[in-house]
Amino acid sequence: MAPQSLENDNDKDGDEDLALYGICSNIKGIVSTLHLIRDKAQKDGQKKNEETISSVGSEVKSMIEGLRSKIEKDRQSFAKALSKSSKEYESSLKNETAKFQAFHENFCKEKATSLQALKDIISKFEEEKEKLFVRYEQLRKKERVMISEQEKACNHKIAQLEDSLRKKKQDDKTFSILRKTLGSFLESTSDEDFPPDD
Repeated sequence: MAPQSLENDNDKDGDEDLALYGICSNIKGIVSTLHLIRDKAQKDGQKKNEETISSVGSEVKSMIEGLRSKIEKDRQSFAKALSKSSKEYESSLKNETAKFQAFHENFCKEKATSLQALKDIISKFEEEKEKLFVRYEQLRKKERVMISEQEKACNHKIAQLEDSLRKKKQDDKTFSILRKTLGSFLESTSDEDFPPDD
């Protein structure tokens, strides 16, 4: 009876080993499958990540390119505006400089002409002043001579008048004496015919 139980035990152990071996084999298969799934998942994830990174990278690159293009256009536009403004300013500056130089040259010529005219006028004025001064001195001398002559003539007239008045007075006295003398001879003549002596 013992040998049968041993066989049975051995059979059981063999079955268990077989079962255990099958389980291990299944587990290994499952683990291997899981590894494959994991590897595939990792590959798929990595691929998706790479695709996402590539997509985002392309988008970022596109954005950077767009920004670079916009900045370049803005810079070109600014450079054109700057160049245009610079040319206009340079042209205006040249025109104004030319005008100023022409004005300055004209001013210098007119200044020289005006100064010469001024000097000529002052010179003529000085000459005229000298002439007028000489004439004034001559006029004063002439006036002094005329006044002196007039004074002499007036003094002479006054002297003549005084002589005339003295003579008249003398004649009046003589006439009065004559009248008185004649009055005594002429009785018909009254004193009313002759005014009294002064």
